[in-house]
Amino acid sequence: MLYSVRMRSAQGGAHEVGGRHISGAERIVSQDRIEETTNAMLARAFSHTRGKADFINIVVENIEGERVQEVPLLPVYTRIGRDVVMGRQIAEESLLESGVTLRAVQNGMAALLALTDSMRGAMLVCAVTGQRLDDTGMRGVRVSRMDIDHEEAFHEILEDKGMNNTHVQEALVLASKVVTAPNLIAELCWSDDPEYTTGYVASAAGYIRIPHCKPLGSLLGGRVFFVKPEGDLESIVDYLANQPVIVKVPEEL
Repeated sequence: MLYSVRMRSAQGGAHEVGGRHISGAERIVSQDRIEETTNAMLARAFSHTRGKADFINIVVENIEGERVQEVPLLPVYTRIGRDVVMGRQIAEESLLESGVTLRAVQNGMAALLALTDSMRGAMLVCAVTGQRLDDTGMRGVRVSRMDIDHEEAFHEILEDKGMNNTHVQEALVLASKVVTAPNLIAELCWSDDPEYTTGYVASAAGYIRIPHCKPLGSLLGGRVFFVKPEGDLESIVDYLANQPVIVKVPEEL
């Protein structure tokens, strides 16, 4: 029996009443791992670099095994720029290579740079026109119900690449689910963690890790998902939020 365990935390009250987002976490685990998983999530909410949460919501939900979809782990690449200007330029180039238009890339980047606070979820942006398509405001579209299989092998792969940290672990699992959503082309993201300045671009071609996407100390971060004009928003949002996904580590790795 599998369970989806989800945590979100805020400071100054619940998100719904204006609380400032602190952290979130997602796991799919067996029943015997629920306690250790929830304890780890509580510890994270109380010790995050964005601050100490005073609102924590944890949901444990049974998942029927036949509902779980398996998707492949994205290959990981790193493209290095020496500063924030170069990091964002590399992100723009990577999005163009994935099939997003220049106009959409510029609009998506501008939307992230215009944030006045961190978002809980992602913005959905048309990959052709650059128009924001969702109406969720600062809440954004959430990606939920996902985890990795063969966790030890997953950590070994990242360790070999010198990037086995929580940021990469969680972002890579999330991105591997995101790019399999119907009619979704690419993702642009950088973290709201003030001590973590690396961002990434993800597409079917892989997860491109890009150091120096934001200044050190910045609390602003978010995600943009670029979708095809013909994409059905309801189907995309339902997949991202509700479809249970296990990311598979390739056997050859």
